Amino acid sequence: MSDELLSFKEMCAKFEVTPRTLRYYEYIELLNPQRDGRSRFYGPREVARMTLILRGRKFGFQLEELRQWLLIYDREGTQVQYETFTAMADGKLVELKEQKVQLEEAIEELQELRDFTYAASRGVL
Repeated sequence: MSDELLSFKEMCAKFEVTPRTLRYYEYIELLNPQRDGRSRFYGPREVARMTLILRGRKFGFQLEELRQWLLIYDREGTQVQYETFTAMADGKLVELKEQKVQLEEAIEELQELRDFTYAASRGVL
């Protein structure tokens, strides 16, 4: 990965996030950019963390879960972080599979109700 630094604006553009989002991630200590006066600069570490944060959000992890997981790397290293992520992923997979079943049931029920209502409105019943 390049050691090139990204400005605040470049970081927002690279990850397609709003300035408010980026500032919030800094506020809750997910990111810690280098500072030069009022300017912020993001190096490879922050780019990698942002990639992980957005991926985690995509999978439905809460920001605090991600913050705690990222802290593990700093405190205990890669191996413990991998093990923790595996446990987190296992739990999230169970949760997502349950949500999938619920969604499939809701879709089926709504489709049946829609079909019934459509048929009733046409006098087919």
